[in-house]
Amino acid sequence: MWWTAGSKFTLGLLSLVLLPQRAWGLAAKALSLSYNFTVLPKASRGQPWCEVQGQVHEKTFLSYDCGSQEVKSLSLLGEEVKGTRAWQEQMEMLRDVGYFLRQQLLDLKLEKYTDRDPLPLQGRMLCQWRANGRTAASWQFGFQGQTFLRFDSKNGTWTVLLPGGRWMKEKWESDRHVTKFFWNISMGDCRSWLESFMVHWEKMLETTASPTVAAVNGQSRASVITPIAWVLLVTLTCSILIDL
Repeated sequence: MWWTAGSKFTLGLLSLVLLPQRAWGLAAKALSLSYNFTVLPKASRGQPWCEVQGQVHEKTFLSYDCGSQEVKSLSLLGEEVKGTRAWQEQMEMLRDVGYFLRQQLLDLKLEKYTDRDPLPLQGRMLCQWRANGRTAASWQFGFQGQTFLRFDSKNGTWTVLLPGGRWMKEKWESDRHVTKFFWNISMGDCRSWLESFMVHWEKMLETTASPTVAAVNGQSRASVITPIAWVLLVTLTCSILIDL
């Protein structure tokens, strides 16, 4: 029995060795990607009815107009990734979310039977890769800078933060299509784009590092055991102990 247990332990360590080395680097950092939406149900002439800002680590790297589909790169990261597949996929997502949120505002006006247009809707999607290796994602919605409703994508729950968000919760929570729409984007697409963008982010940091910093980093890397090498060392040690 002791051999079976030891074999399972060794196999468990070997499975870690098979993980891509990029995953080790990402899991060791706290990463975040977010998109902030401002949607007007009715815009005046020349005014965009939907504007989006994309941020990595709270730093804006793009702006997008859902109506004209005009996108602007606002940082070196934006310039670096704008030709990638992830960049194009996110444009399609931003457009779809913008039209969806606008339709929700128009439906609200019909349901409330009011002659006054609803306030601009503000939404924020966030996906994170935490330092402990766990992921998280959420949506937040509100008006005039106040968050009324939050959707936890991981467990699929809606939470009303202010009374004004109750109608949104009742409307969206009862529609499985809406819940799935928000879940797929934040838990699937956003996480994939985050990983893709961070690969380019790290390359940029390496390229822009000064010769002195690069030399110091090179010396540090040479003197530090990498995660893969560490796992191999532990695996070999455990195998020897098991043989004994």
